[in-house]
Amino acid sequence: MDKPEHWSQKVTDSSDALDLERGVFALEDPREIARSLKKSAEQSKRRKSDPYRSAMSMLTFYINRAGKQLPPEQRDRLEAAKDELRVLFGKSRRNQ
Repeated sequence: MDKPEHWSQKVTDSSDALDLERGVFALEDPREIARSLKKSAEQSKRRKSDPYRSAMSMLTFYINRAGKQLPPEQRDRLEAAKDELRVLFGKSRRNQ
């Protein structure tokens, strides 16, 4: 019997705002995670906010929903991907 999908996994897999690269959150390189999210956000015709906000929101959503299930190494990678997103979009922590 298949394990039921959690609603957060369904949102991540089939977001109405972004078409994510399969396995994007499992990538080893934070910069590659950020590049993939940036590309998805910029190509989306369905997003409701600017590409930076859409990409950052999806990344934050994934981190928050994974919660304590997320291994520390992966959490660190995903947090580093936030910094990479800021760099790729030319944002600083102060003027997001």
